[in-house]
Amino acid sequence: MSGDAWKEGGIDATGALMVLTLKVISCAINYNDGLVTEENLREAQKKNRLTRLPSLIEYIGYCLCCGSHFAGPVYEIKDYLEWTERKGIWSGPWPSPYAATLRAILQAGVCMALYLYLVPQYPLTRFTEPIYQEWGFWKRLSYQYMAGFTARWKYYFIWSISEASIIICGLGFSGWTESSPPKPKWDRAKNVDILGVEFAKSAVQIPLVWNIQVSTWLRHYVYDRLIQNGKKPGFFQLLATQTVSAVWHGLYPGYIIFFVQSALMIAGSRVIYRWQQALPPKMELVKKIMVFLNFAYTVLVLNYSCVGFMVLSLHETIASYGSVYYIGTIIPIVLILLSYVIKPGKPARSKTRKDE
Repeated sequence: MSGDAWKEGGIDATGALMVLTLKVISCAINYNDGLVTEENLREAQKKNRLTRLPSLIEYIGYCLCCGSHFAGPVYEIKDYLEWTERKGIWSGPWPSPYAATLRAILQAGVCMALYLYLVPQYPLTRFTEPIYQEWGFWKRLSYQYMAGFTARWKYYFIWSISEASIIICGLGFSGWTESSPPKPKWDRAKNVDILGVEFAKSAVQIPLVWNIQVSTWLRHYVYDRLIQNGKKPGFFQLLATQTVSAVWHGLYPGYIIFFVQSALMIAGSRVIYRWQQALPPKMELVKKIMVFLNFAYTVLVLNYSCVGFMVLSLHETIASYGSVYYIGTIIPIVLILLSYVIKPGKPARSKTRKDE
């Protein structure tokens, strides 16, 4: 419950405890996976399972690894152990990490400069000021976009700094590209794709480019484990995963509302995508329009929803949503309801497409 302090720029132990929570849970579940037969596990679970109990020093080292202790990213204990023991991809000579580290540090500097420039112009306090209520609908909506856009650069900064610390120690190395000559990949600690977030064509892409390592954790340890054998995942798995994420962030109404909103946002985006995929090839122009509509929908609903994540209180969240007539809540719900009425036929897909 330290969100109010964080909102004002204060920092306490809760950020580190959030990362530690994910590490402890994943470590316990991976050890439990190591006690069952592989045939009952998914591919990611087979890869990350622990067949022996880590020693006390290994466990403490993983939990408190200084490069990721305060702000993440979270990573698997199996990768950490292979890195410390120089096994797996770390068994041979390591590529130089300096160029990748410098790139991450420069990116962090740009992000911090942009944040410091924008934040005085778009303060969160504006949502409760009389002048905000005097503005018209479009100006209030555009201010919500700019407030969300501004806040994101703070996260881009800290994740870039954390990425640099993991890269320079070697743990960020994740293998080689298949190009000729092969190039080293340093994406184990990558937590954000800035252009991917700002220009996401679909809300479904957001978890793949924002807080990437936590999104991966949620998928492996919550979402996938809620899917019953032989059944497809649905809205329940999505909503449950987002609710876990909300509780992990903190017990503020703004967090709960934001992550429920994000579940609706993703479900609505999937509806648009299904309609788009069902169009015949000859309607290429209509397909392009649908792609743009999904992009516009994602920008609108994401920046509308993230106001709750920023202001945290129930009163401010409801007031800000109400100031734009709950447009970011109504549109996803309407799309989800329409999906039960307008049911597109399944497009023919090649075997390669199905595998993807």
